[in-house]
Amino acid sequence: MKNLVNIMLISFYVSMLIGCSTPSEEEAIKSVEESARESFQADDSIETNQQLDAFSIYLPAGMEIVEEDASNVILEDGDQTYIVFYNNLEDPLSELSYESAAAKSDKALLLETFKDKEKFGYIRILPDEEKDHYELQAGVGGVKITTYTSKSEMESDTEVMMKMARSIVMGQNNKE
Repeated sequence: MKNLVNIMLISFYVSMLIGCSTPSEEEAIKSVEESARESFQADDSIETNQQLDAFSIYLPAGMEIVEEDASNVILEDGDQTYIVFYNNLEDPLSELSYESAAAKSDKALLLETFKDKEKFGYIRILPDEEKDHYELQAGVGGVKITTYTSKSEMESDTEVMMKMARSIVMGQNNKE
């Protein structure tokens, strides 16, 4: 009987720890907005480490190219897929991708824009049909990157996606 009580107490404490470490949807969205803003405004230059047919991009360790054409790249990191779209006719201040994303703004949990002298960017979160999963899209100029993510991974995915988008845009600026 004592072992059963101990097991129940341990289960309770583990449940409490897990429950306390998972952010609420509102907390996760707020963190995404802050992370996107910080990543967009970062002053650090991003070294591209992957040369594709149409452009260069920074890819984090573990991310692999699955498919590529002139304006789209499909990436995978484990079981997560990222779709990169690049319109080389759009400059870093272009709002075209954002306008497309804003067309679904009635469903968006977050749609936020960022702008400085060199570039325009945005972040959008849409709810997915699967509970606690979301469509996350980050864009800078003519670049947009989309993935499906969980609430707990949203912030880190945002940072990675914004960094990848900036690497393409800033690489484009350096060629001109």
